[in-house]
Amino acid sequence: MDQTVKTPWHLWVVGVLTLLWNSVGGFSYTMTRLGKLADLGMGAEEIAYFASHPVWANTFWALGVWGAIAGSLLILLRSRHAVTAILIAIVGLIGSNIYQYAMSEIPESLQSPMLTGLIWVTTLFMLWYSLRMKSAGVLR
Repeated sequence: MDQTVKTPWHLWVVGVLTLLWNSVGGFSYTMTRLGKLADLGMGAEEIAYFASHPVWANTFWALGVWGAIAGSLLILLRSRHAVTAILIAIVGLIGSNIYQYAMSEIPESLQSPMLTGLIWVTTLFMLWYSLRMKSAGVLR
């Protein structure tokens, strides 16, 4: 017996809002990788900090950013793979935070524990939400 589960209204709210939020990270990552940080008003110290990131730290950052964007899109598409994408984002976030807070000196102008906390809260909320929607049969 194949039952169709109706898409709840909140899926669209969560999917769109998290996609908009995560797109800011995608924009930041893209501008950094394209060498356009000066266009965003960053100074030499900030640009040098991002340029000094080793490949592995950039890889974790990419996993975090693009995993979160994929997670938001997959929620909107009602795909169970949203859970996997968000788990990848969490792995990326862990790796990025290890580099940022344990292995490098972040310039004072870039220190933002509130932003880091908000990123964690949003990403963990996305994981909880996608798991809940998957168990309810909304994500297929």
